Amino acid sequence: MYKPQSMSPGFGRDLTTGSIPRHMVAFSIPMLVGSFLQTAYSFVNAIWVGQFLGTAALATVTVSFPVIFVLAAIGMGLTMATNILVSQNYGAKRMDALRQVVDSSTVLIYSLAIVLTVLGELLAPSILRAMDTPEDIFEPSVSYLRVFLLTLPFSFGVFVIRSMLQGVGDSKTPLYFQVGSLLATTALDPVLMFGWLGLPKLGLVGTAWASLVSQIGLLLALIVWLRRKKSPVAPAWPRLSHLGPVTWQTLRIGLPSSVQQSFISIGIVLVTGIVNGFGEVATAAFGAASRIDQIAFMPAMTFGMAISTLAGQNLGAGHHHRVKEIFWWGCLFSGGITLIISVVAVLFPEALLRIFVKDAPVLELGVSYLHIVGACYVFFALLFVSNGIINGAGHTLTTTVFSLISLWVVRVPGAYWLSRSLGHVRGVWYALSLSFLVSFFVSMAYYFSGRWRKPIAKKAPGPAAPDPAEVFGHETGEA
Repeated sequence: MYKPQSMSPGFGRDLTTGSIPRHMVAFSIPMLVGSFLQTAYSFVNAIWVGQFLGTAALATVTVSFPVIFVLAAIGMGLTMATNILVSQNYGAKRMDALRQVVDSSTVLIYSLAIVLTVLGELLAPSILRAMDTPEDIFEPSVSYLRVFLLTLPFSFGVFVIRSMLQGVGDSKTPLYFQVGSLLATTALDPVLMFGWLGLPKLGLVGTAWASLVSQIGLLLALIVWLRRKKSPVAPAWPRLSHLGPVTWQTLRIGLPSSVQQSFISIGIVLVTGIVNGFGEVATAAFGAASRIDQIAFMPAMTFGMAISTLAGQNLGAGHHHRVKEIFWWGCLFSGGITLIISVVAVLFPEALLRIFVKDAPVLELGVSYLHIVGACYVFFALLFVSNGIINGAGHTLTTTVFSLISLWVVRVPGAYWLSRSLGHVRGVWYALSLSFLVSFFVSMAYYFSGRWRKPIAKKAPGPAAPDPAEVFGHETGEA
């Protein structure tokens, strides 16, 4: 049976000592590059679809994406628990416990992926009907969605491996394999869309088949490479003794995060449904402007993941005094980069949108979106900093509550009410901006309260760390 190394110097990065800004930058850059590459592919795909297949095809992708994201978000929530547990145990040098996390997470994630894929295939038409999908794009949307859903088991496998590698401080390995996968997908897209090289002309569905092929190749390559290198987080046949308490702990941390991610995604579905009610032009404008959102949110989400891992390792090691520094450096890096993107989006919205669409009515609505939502990007970035610290401590239930307040008290009701009151889809844009502001203030207030500081993994014996109460000026408490 495969036996991982107890502690291999060739794997991972100890984030509990040394310069925090240096760690943050070195750890974040590969993830940020990977996110940019993923977005670059998404942009290329959107250009192929929007410019060559038309507005209706772009609207089809816009309608289908939130459904895919809802299902994927459930898996990403559980893999967040994996990242937290791996990072805290790695920081505490508890390698046996780390291996238990790997085994239990592997079983959980693949089981969940199979269930969600089956449910998605069965319910795809009903879900798209419930989203008020325009009739002229309904059938193409069902076909596209059903093919893309087949990627879920393989995408989930990649999610969990990437989370485990990031938990031990390795953000480079996922990047290397992601580059190969994206290149393969980019090459396959036009071949399958337009029927090159004697293959059938599949149109929009060809992009979904291209994604499926590349995800299968990516997962298999990752597994083979990690097992050959005997990585401590390499997937292996799980030991049944690891599937009890550790599985429960993973679920206890991961389920709130899954609920958070899935409810956010469901909110996106509902907001998309509200936008759909204003017609195909509104849907296409929302889809094109959302591509700019991807760029703006990318640094925030990347630094949020880095901050969560940094906080997890340091809290696991008992180095509470370093977490405050992680927070402020996170605000500087994430907030600063996002502010620059926000200024560009607000000042030059039409130039950005013309990359994807050229219809004047679509451009007009897209410009209004970037003027309203783009001005609030920085609040989203800072929100991810404080949430990263809170999640790194394992308090995912807390950030879930914050998300539910923002989404179900502000965003969805606000989008419905404001769009109806104004009689225009711009009401949705105002609701999105307001939800960013509410989330920011609630999360920051909780961070400064200091109630998140108790980690969920025991620290390793060693030199006494400074008392958290001395460092933060609060009594230690658990959310």
